[in-house]
Amino acid sequence: MKTKGKPAIILLSGGLDSATVLAIANSQGYACHALSFSYGQRHSSEIDSAKKVAAFLGVSDHVVSTTDLSAWGGSALTADIAVPKQGEDNGIPVTYVPARNTIFLSHALGYAEAIGARDIFIGVNSVDYSGYPDCRSEFIQAFESMANLATKAGVEGDPFTIHAPLLQMTKVEIIKEGLNLGVDYSMTRSCYDPTSEDEPCGACDSCRLRDAAFAELQINT
Repeated sequence: MKTKGKPAIILLSGGLDSATVLAIANSQGYACHALSFSYGQRHSSEIDSAKKVAAFLGVSDHVVSTTDLSAWGGSALTADIAVPKQGEDNGIPVTYVPARNTIFLSHALGYAEAIGARDIFIGVNSVDYSGYPDCRSEFIQAFESMANLATKAGVEGDPFTIHAPLLQMTKVEIIKEGLNLGVDYSMTRSCYDPTSEDEPCGACDSCRLRDAAFAELQINT
């Protein structure tokens, strides 16, 4: 357990990016409060990964919140819709979960205000990613502005900062940063459609981005 400096909320999915963000926040001296979501996703292995990563890297607390986004579906990750393999179609892919990062950040904002944290970390990336609209810098900036208009802390002059340290990094750069900070990527899960044995499919967009980066670094995972 790490209880160092001022508190921060870290959105921790159990994937490569969020594990790196947790390591970055830890290295900056924050007392990290990890927040993961059981959101009705078709595969729960990422929650197990998040717990492993949180325990390995060290957090002040780890909350797993239940928010059932499968109630309305609309995504290959929450409904009976096939996950595309060997390349997504043009445009926003079917693996996009409607408003997911907005919902997750809203929960993180409430958690932050309740415990006196003013820093929220999220592992969005707009370089090597699948084209989701809620992974762009414009979204992060807009949410931060909204957070400071919508909260008691914000209107009383104690503003929130949304940190997205991976926003302009490639997957290779992200992995290098994480390795320098001691991340064990074997604990992370990135696959959109793992097998019944919880092995990565190797063909979905997330697997291909991850595998290509590790291959470029000549690292086996």
